[in-house]
Amino acid sequence: MGTNPALAAKPARYSPRTNFSIEIDECVEEYFLVRKLRKRDLPKMYMKTGIVLGWCVLSYLGLLHASTPWQAVVLSISLGLAMAAVGFNVMHDGNHGAYSRHAWINQIMARTLDLLGGSAYFWRFKHNVAHHTYTNISGQDDDISLGILGRLSPHDPWHRFYRFQHIYIWGLYALMALEWQTVGELRNLFANRRIGMTHVPFPGHWEHAFFWVGKAVFFGLAFALPLAFHPFGSVLACYAISAVTLGMTLGVVFQLAHCVEETHFEQPPTEHAVVDREWAAHQVQSTADFAPRSRLITWYVGGLNYQIEHHLFPRICHLHYPALAPIVESVCRKYGVRHFTHPTVGSAIKSHARLLRRMGRAQ
Repeated sequence: MGTNPALAAKPARYSPRTNFSIEIDECVEEYFLVRKLRKRDLPKMYMKTGIVLGWCVLSYLGLLHASTPWQAVVLSISLGLAMAAVGFNVMHDGNHGAYSRHAWINQIMARTLDLLGGSAYFWRFKHNVAHHTYTNISGQDDDISLGILGRLSPHDPWHRFYRFQHIYIWGLYALMALEWQTVGELRNLFANRRIGMTHVPFPGHWEHAFFWVGKAVFFGLAFALPLAFHPFGSVLACYAISAVTLGMTLGVVFQLAHCVEETHFEQPPTEHAVVDREWAAHQVQSTADFAPRSRLITWYVGGLNYQIEHHLFPRICHLHYPALAPIVESVCRKYGVRHFTHPTVGSAIKSHARLLRRMGRAQ
């Protein structure tokens, strides 16, 4: 029935570095030195930011002035997709410090999450710390935890109703954005002080202020301003369509990188035990790339289809990931570290669906 994550006495520790991670770092550094390339502050990234933010603004303005239900539906979906694009590209690189060498620019880009209804402060602990440090470790990586609602790891407890999770879990993904926009981040502020095994300190004065300003701006844009143009029922319906589109897009893309049949799920070590591989090897084996030949997917998801490369080099702008992938794969092949790539989005979704069905069975 799986191991209770609560048995993990301390956060996981990894085996010492080996020549594998040393050589990957050296090869990637050589790539930038030989070509005299910058790791961040790329003109193409600033241009891309203008495009995705412009898409978001135009979708929103069009929605404010939509005159027919069909226009409202199409523009609501467009807004949800554009918001996801801002999250994948701008916010994600900013929060990792991969957007610019200037901290204040990274902060501005990271704060776009607050305008989308989330919190850049809590995201850093949930994603940068808990997820990137303890990838696919039960009870410590919050990104693979659905609580009582589902089971993604073989080391998590099993419940009888999980037999149907391959059917209902897609609905949970669709509701994800709506949850954190309305109550999720408020729960993080007032109730939660841990994400997995990661301690989350209460926000300082400036962070606290940013939190409430972000919430005020988001709800003002989502409800107060639209109500000046449209009835409440229409505004609520458009918000729901946008939020569901955003949630489904984010949920599916994030799951395709770690929760597929081919990735490794680690049982949380207890007491003084360590993970039997170094951190870099664990990142590669607990992660999968997908759709590397699709320029459209790569552009839209901010290089997150090159998730292995992102986990190894989170502070490098995602525009470099397609070029880094062959380097990483070559070193993995040399040292016998499994590097897996799904050729298409469809094959990755099918693998995730099979994992859901398998994790839903009693073991």
